[in-house]
Amino acid sequence: MTISTSAEPAPAVAVDADAPESAYVAEAGVEDEGTGESCWRRHWFPVAYLRDLDRRRPQPFTLLGEDLVLWWDRQGEVWQAFSDVCPHRLVPLSQGRINASGELECPYHGWTFAGDGRCTAIPQAESGTTPSERRSRCRRHATAQAQGLLFVFAGEPEDAAAVPLPLVPMLEEGDWLVQDTFRDLPMDALTLLENVLDVSHVPFTHHRTVGRRENASPVQAELTGFGPEGFTAIWPEGPRRGRLGAQHTTFLAPGLMWHDLTAKGFARILTVVYAVPIRRGECRLFARFPFGFESKLPALLLRLRPLWLQHIGNHTVLEDDQVFLHWQERVLERRGRSGSAARAFHLATGADVYVKALHDWVVAYQGDPFPGEPLPPRRELAALMDRHDSHTRHCRACRDALARIRFWRPALAVVPWLALLALLLWPGPLALIAVLAVALLAALAHRQLGRWERQLLSGDGHPPRNRD
Repeated sequence: MTISTSAEPAPAVAVDADAPESAYVAEAGVEDEGTGESCWRRHWFPVAYLRDLDRRRPQPFTLLGEDLVLWWDRQGEVWQAFSDVCPHRLVPLSQGRINASGELECPYHGWTFAGDGRCTAIPQAESGTTPSERRSRCRRHATAQAQGLLFVFAGEPEDAAAVPLPLVPMLEEGDWLVQDTFRDLPMDALTLLENVLDVSHVPFTHHRTVGRRENASPVQAELTGFGPEGFTAIWPEGPRRGRLGAQHTTFLAPGLMWHDLTAKGFARILTVVYAVPIRRGECRLFARFPFGFESKLPALLLRLRPLWLQHIGNHTVLEDDQVFLHWQERVLERRGRSGSAARAFHLATGADVYVKALHDWVVAYQGDPFPGEPLPPRRELAALMDRHDSHTRHCRACRDALARIRFWRPALAVVPWLALLALLLWPGPLALIAVLAVALLAALAHRQLGRWERQLLSGDGHPPRNRD
């Protein structure tokens, strides 16, 4: 990553909310927001963890408002990404199938497409018919695989080779235990980035999940680089009142950030977030938590926890602030979006250096993924708490866990009745004790499975910080 740097780090200053917009932009040394194409259209984005993709069937994804179909090209042995529309009658190819030849088949009339987008079969075509090769071809996007993710290039395929993949360089070396999750969030990618870059909210928003209010302290962070490719910053004291050491932050434009922290004697810890714009007001979060432990024991213990249980915990943390971020971005939109952030926000302390830098970057480099496009109406709480459609049905581990729970839970409900029947057939005090023990264990297991089932489907809307 190449970022222009100055001789001295930029100071962490409070911003006057009453200052004119031109002063806000000039302070960062950037120019007013242009009217050109959003820079998001010229970059790679992750669309799925490779482990969650199913090579047997096509899968849909929406990137920057364009519907895509992801499918495994058996002949080319590569994941393909096409526009999710058949050139014949415009139906979604993601509703189709991978046929016996390993090609993508449209569900409507059976038109078939090879990995390069060519139409290879039209069942209705008469002998000698030659459909237009150009008009019968699917639009194809460049794809790549790296660090366990499938990436799609949002721009023209011929431009993809000149643009590097947005990777975390540290993951290419060393021994890391990486915990991953993802979720479709009801907010813009920029809102998500603003949230995860802001280190000062953690003790309050995430109190009793990953933070504690008593650990809050002034955040004297400093920018160490700023340019079209993003920015870097350092928080010398770091979280938990300096007990964990300095934290370094990198924003790799337009949609990747990471915090880098080395807790001496314990581990090097990264917090990595990809914010992938689906459409206005919706993004997919890919969160990665790499740990470089100095001892083998913590890694061993973390590996014992099933991935789907980890994801339930991740949902709780995400829902700590999901509701009010969904609200906040609509207030900011009414007040002028990033171009008016200095007036809309009151950035009163050095803790706001990350937020200010992000909006400076948006203004300077056409960093709005959906310029001029309004947000959709605000969602109700139940929709904001959905976990099934935003995660579980897309996640192999959680989807399989839900299926197993739904298989075993009805069976456990029958166990007490079978135990009672056994008691009638073989009465006696020992049998009674055994029946009561089995019935109790079955009831507890049935209850716990029900709790996990609900947690895989939705959150309860009551963040831990507000609970008694």
